Order: sequence, then structure tokens, then C-alpha cells
Amino acid sequence: QRFVDRFAAVYTPAVFAIAVATAVLLPWLAGAAWLESIYKALVLLVIACPCALVISTPVTVVSGLSAAARRGILVKGGTFLEQARLLKAVALDKTGTITEGKPRLVDFKAWGGADEGRAKRLAAALASRSDHPVSKAIAAGIALEVPSVDDFNALAGRGVEGSVEGERLLLGNHRVMHERGLCGPELEAELSRHESQGRTITMLAGASGVLGLFAVADTIKESSRTAISDLAKLGVASVMLTGDNQATARSIAKEAGIGDARGDLLPEAKLDAIRDMQKRYGAVGMTGDGINDAPALAQAD
Repeated sequence: QRFVDRFAAVYTPAVFAIAVATAVLLPWLAGAAWLESIYKALVLLVIACPCALVISTPVTVVSGLSAAARRGILVKGGTFLEQARLLKAVALDKTGTITEGKPRLVDFKAWGGADEGRAKRLAAALASRSDHPVSKAIAAGIALEVPSVDDFNALAGRGVEGSVEGERLLLGNHRVMHERGLCGPELEAELSRHESQGRTITMLAGASGVLGLFAVADTIKESSRTAISDLAKLGVASVMLTGDNQATARSIAKEAGIGDARGDLLPEAKLDAIRDMQKRYGAVGMTGDGINDAPALAQAD
């Protein structure tokens, strides 16, 4: 489009000058009638008009952006659409991108002598306030009438916390529990058992420690395997970036056919991963749909 604009800046005045010369000079040089020479000049202007050149490229770009949007793909603009042919690697979020994004609660275990029914009810109260797929799966899997939550707070890449029935509670992933010193050897062994099966573990913790473990599993989209295979044939590398633990990331990546899987990533770590990939590969694309993916999506080419 930029080339066409530069071309038209020279081409249009030149054609206009030739048309004027045709209208003025034909009667003098060829003895043509004035009406005939003016008619020929107008025909020349119409035929040589660069409108098709100038309009066709923007229309094509807009059509491409619209076709992508209908398929749920947001491209940042014409420049980025054009750059797609230069991509050498694509970073992929896990939940909702490689997987169906419809995780199910597959297992629950009360911990530290906690009452099973109470642990489920408190966890469901916090989970029902979050829009994360894992939280939704926990809330749907428990399906209990839940108490209200006060002072609710979402911890990006970690989980949620709030006060339920006067007790400050945390519903979060392995990372946040480890950061707060709540993971002992016995708990770590239990987590490893689930994570090796590709499950995502969310834990409920209170003042006394961890109260319950919720194992959530998601399934890979059939289209993901095909897409990753097609990308490989095009010479485009696929890299998984996820906030889930490394064991789960490796398990899902192996099933999907991805060789490079990076887990336990917070939003800023995903951003750093994209920068690292840009240095290594060059042009890099990013697919993802969560708020945790926003910085990485903005950084990607």
C-alpha cells in the first residue's frame, strides 16, 4: 500500500499532464477537431486512472482483517497481517488455546484433617467469584449453595483470595502455596502425582494451612494437533507458555506435539519469554485469550 501511494504520487500528475497535452496538442499537430481531442483526453484519464491501484490494497487488507475476525482472530492492523509471512515461531497459551478451555473437576481431597464438606463449600464460594476457567470448573464441579465473600481479590497468575465466614482464605495454584511456605514434603508428593497426569491442582488454604486439593483436567483440541503439525511443515516453531506447573505443561505439550513447553509463568514471565523468542527466532506470533496473556500479546509481532 505504501508502494502504491508513492507510485500514484508520480503517476497521477504524469497522466493528467499527458491528458492535457492530448486535448491541447492534437488539434495543432494532427488537425483533429477540438471536441474529438477533448474526448480522447477524457478517455485517457478514465482508462489510466489509478483508482483501482490505490483502492485495491486497502480493500484487500480490510478483507483479510475481517476474515480473521470472523474466525475469532484479532490482528493488530495491516502491517501485522503482512508480517505473518515472516513468522518463525508461535507462542501458544495452554488453556482455551491448545486445550478445549473447558476443564472439569476430576478429583478432590481434604487435607490436614479439614472437614471435606466445609472445604468444598468455602472453595466454591471463592471459585464462583472468579472468571478463570479452572475456578469455573471447581465451582461447577462442587455445585453447592455458597456463602458470600468479602474483600475478594484476584492474584494474577496465582489464584484468588477473600474472607468467607470471617476467615481469610486463599484458593490458588502450586506457585502461590509454595511462595507462602504452605507446601511440605507430603503435599509436594501428592501434587507431583497429579501433575504427572497432566492435571492442574488448585488448593484451598486458611490460617491453619492447606485445607483441600482440587484436581482439574482439560482435554486437547483435535484441531491443535493438526495446527501444530501444519506449522512445523511451514518451518514455524511452536512454544507453549502457560501459568500451569511445568509437569502439566510437559504432559499437555507432549500430547499436542510441542517440543518446547514452559510452565509456571506469570504475565511478566510470558512477556520475557516472547522477547527471548524474538532474539532467537526473529518474527514471533502469540496466541492466547486471558488477561495473563495481554503483555505477551502486545509484545509479539
